[in-house]
Amino acid sequence: QVQLVESGGGLVQAGGSLRLSCAASGRAFSSNAMAWFRQAPGKAREIVASINWTGGTTYYTDSVKGRFTISRDNAKNTVDLQMNSLKPEDTAIYYCAADGTPFALPMSQSKYEYWGQGTQVTVSS
Repeated sequence: QVQLVESGGGLVQAGGSLRLSCAASGRAFSSNAMAWFRQAPGKAREIVASINWTGGTTYYTDSVKGRFTISRDNAKNTVDLQMNSLKPEDTAIYYCAADGTPFALPMSQSKYEYWGQGTQVTVSS
């Protein structure tokens, strides 16, 4: 059974930092893209960042560029999201996701087959 488990969420003041981690089990994702999505209250879920299977190609949504960094460790089957200079508008549930198709880097959440349960990030002003 494949599982993605997120950790590292919490409450932080604006300008602060958090590091989210996602640990995958049940299968290896060393040939698959992984991503972080988020869903704020009353809003649709959106992609935050994604990373290809080698870690050499990344994507960030415009609102987090220069503040967030996605990284992965294929030996540990993990993907992290370092979030700096957090803003109240970053408040959301953050989800880790893994693409089931190898050697791709999809942007659409419909392409991601495996999902974590989510972790809450709250940024106070």
